[in-house]
Amino acid sequence: MAVFVALGAFLMTLAGGWTAQRVTDRRHLVLGLAGGLMLGVVGLDLLPEALKAAGEEVFGVPAALLLFVAGFLLAHLVERLLAARQAAHGGEESNGRAPEVGLTAASAMVGHSYMDGVAIGAAFQVGGGMGAAVTLAVVAHDFADGFNTYTITSLYGNARRKALTMLFADAVAPVAGAASAAFVTIPQGLLGGYLGLFGGVLLYLAAAEILPEAHHEHPARSTLLCTVAGAAFIWLVVGLAG
Repeated sequence: MAVFVALGAFLMTLAGGWTAQRVTDRRHLVLGLAGGLMLGVVGLDLLPEALKAAGEEVFGVPAALLLFVAGFLLAHLVERLLAARQAAHGGEESNGRAPEVGLTAASAMVGHSYMDGVAIGAAFQVGGGMGAAVTLAVVAHDFADGFNTYTITSLYGNARRKALTMLFADAVAPVAGAASAAFVTIPQGLLGGYLGLFGGVLLYLAAAEILPEAHHEHPARSTLLCTVAGAAFIWLVVGLAG
């Protein structure tokens, strides 16, 4: 049952990527929406869950928040190192961006989708009602995952084929996660730490890359409205799932 319902997440992820691919003539709106979706996922979904799962403090600060900051700094460090290495070898970047950063970020999205599948499988082990609630949350925000995976990969100058490959991997990941849930048990503390770290990476991409690019050539109100709409959509999803 868990694998069957995870197929809904598979289809929703592909739908999100297809949408991002089809509206390239409104690239600034796509990026604005992606930034809002990522901001909403981080602030309204990942961080609350991370604090709940790994709320113990380290020197007066919740461990999940320390890992959140570490994730932000790690993303910044990786991007700078890759960009410096590419420049040293005379390689061309896409608007100052190293394509490897886009692939790394998309890979992190795939890992997150896999964990979503594990959550579906674990919830169905608890009971059908819990499984249905978790599935609703995962399927609803997997549209945003697919949208963001394709957008991030493309933004960093990767070929369309690579963007589609990462999108497909992101779509398959929750199905694989649900199937493996019968054999894999993830400690709550480890899960919370992962969510905090991943949240920091996503926030960096949204704040330092996606949103500045969205407003670079088209600082329009419509772009800002798309950003607000993206965050509001995640709020709605979280509220309905709760």
